[in-house]
Amino acid sequence: MRTALVLGTGLIGTSAALALSARGVKVHLSDRDPERARTAAALGAGTEGEPAPGSPVDLAIVAVPPAHLAATVADVQRRGLARGVIDVGSVKGGPRRELIELGGDLTTYLGSHPMSGREQSGPLAATADLFEGRPWVLTPAQGTDTTPGTDTEVLNLALELIALCGAVPVVMDADAHDRAVALVSHTPQLLSTLVAARLEEAAETDVRLCGQGIRDVTRIAGSDPGMWVDILSANPGPVADILAEVAGDLETAVRALRELDSADEAKRADGAAGVEALLRRGNAGRARVPGKHGQAPAVYETVTVLISDRPGQLARIFADASSVGVNIEDVRIEHATGQQAGYMQLMVEPGAVPVLEQALRERGWSLRQ
Repeated sequence: MRTALVLGTGLIGTSAALALSARGVKVHLSDRDPERARTAAALGAGTEGEPAPGSPVDLAIVAVPPAHLAATVADVQRRGLARGVIDVGSVKGGPRRELIELGGDLTTYLGSHPMSGREQSGPLAATADLFEGRPWVLTPAQGTDTTPGTDTEVLNLALELIALCGAVPVVMDADAHDRAVALVSHTPQLLSTLVAARLEEAAETDVRLCGQGIRDVTRIAGSDPGMWVDILSANPGPVADILAEVAGDLETAVRALRELDSADEAKRADGAAGVEALLRRGNAGRARVPGKHGQAPAVYETVTVLISDRPGQLARIFADASSVGVNIEDVRIEHATGQQAGYMQLMVEPGAVPVLEQALRERGWSLRQ
């Protein structure tokens, strides 16, 4: 791949452009908001403007909202701007069917979805390493008696793009992809939002008690509402199906909690059993979430350290762990409300715990048991 065109210079489009430009690909940038394309170009993502007429690029990357994917792909094909076209939208089945209705060419088109993002949007939030190590779903069309399939050349261009971005290709059926992202992305967004919405009218004294748990659950609730209206509008059925199942679980949880509040001992026992069953189902589901590098979840132990809010503290604790040969597998920080300090949770292999604890104590760190 020597040349590319990115249409839509938001977070995903600009991040892909930055990754390609850093690896020597000449990237053209286009956006219906010229200021966004100008910003992306200033960041080093490429050159503002489409390629010259009659000079198609190797690959066009369509990074526009789901409602506009099919029309944009069809327009790129009609004007001959690229040898191959992929989109990076979060929904795949609907846009493909719409492209067929618009008379688009499935042979030069490939639907894709990089499973990566941030709560922030726009070109200023973009980074060249956004896709590093993340799954990037490809949904090539399979040829039938009535519809053509995706050309091998276009599939190879998409695989090259993914390699240049440092992502991991995953091939799926388009509709299966939409059901999957409804479960692992779209529904969690709504549930996070619903929990966060309970805080809007909460008393200030209640909100001050927020700890790491509520921060974890509501992190993605800070996402752009307009963007999520576009996404959910393109995949409403599968998301509604999963939310209906969650609603059933919520009814079960409410019933069990009411029983726990009963004066009847037998009902309290039933309520406790119901709550425990839900919690154990949650344990089992959480255990299936892929761990580091996409491998099976590893069992780590946590070393918790009191850390002050001063420059250099994080670098110092990582250096102290490295000095005794301990690899920090994951890390979380729980900020103390109203204090210039917090607790840093260091996740490490179980066998490394005694070594790390001894080293940190010797270097003056305060550990929480």
